[in-house]
Amino acid sequence: QVQLVESGGGLVQAGGSLRLTCGASGGTFRSYAMGWFRQAPGKEREFVADINWTGSTTYYADSVKGRFTISRDNAANTLYLQMNSLKPEDTAVYYCAVRIGITKAIMDEYDYWGQGTQVTVSS
Repeated sequence: QVQLVESGGGLVQAGGSLRLTCGASGGTFRSYAMGWFRQAPGKEREFVADINWTGSTTYYADSVKGRFTISRDNAANTLYLQMNSLKPEDTAVYYCAVRIGITKAIMDEYDYWGQGTQVTVSS
């Protein structure tokens, strides 16, 4: 059973940067495609980014493309999300998850969610 723990969230001013980390244990991290999602207050959870098991293929939501970068270190069982040029609308709880299905960006294709880390961007 894979367990995921997110960290690195916090309060940042608009235009600033944060790097989120997702540590994995209890499974074979290097064999999983992974994703980041986020959920703002009063809104549904939405897709942010996806990465394949080798790290060679990434996929982003249009709203973060060019500002966020997903990456992974399989030796360290760790997933990252580098967030630059942050905007107030990026404020949300950010979650990492394992993609158990084939289709990227669809929440039902992901499982083993972490507990989330809060990101707050002030204007």
